[in-house]
Amino acid sequence: MKSILLALVSLVMLSGCATIVGDDAQAVHIDSRPQGASFVVQDETGRAVAQGRTPQTVMLEKSDGSYFGKKQFRIMLEAPGYVPQTLALKQHVSLWYSLGNIPLGGFIGWLLVDPFHGGMYYIEPQAVQPIMNPVGARS
Repeated sequence: MKSILLALVSLVMLSGCATIVGDDAQAVHIDSRPQGASFVVQDETGRAVAQGRTPQTVMLEKSDGSYFGKKQFRIMLEAPGYVPQTLALKQHVSLWYSLGNIPLGGFIGWLLVDPFHGGMYYIEPQAVQPIMNPVGARS
């Protein structure tokens, strides 16, 4: 009986709700009007983490693995004859992290487990589809 109780307490103490429920990566759909624009997704260091042509879905890591290591992304789109665009993706703390840790140990999940895992964040928007303006067009 003691070993079962110890195993249960260990499981609760070593888990975070966002880590259990959330993923460390998220799919983001990138499209444009007109389609076929080339894009590059850069992280906060300026490193290209994905590239291709629209429409395409890319997987983005939500954490750099450090303590509260939330990643930041920007998408740069270009198409011949159109004005280049740069879009920022935002990350927010998930509800699972904010409230889900209460029944599963609270501070252990909030401060020791989830901050190292990307599951505590979600990326918005999950799909982008900017309308690109032709070069020389008046707005």
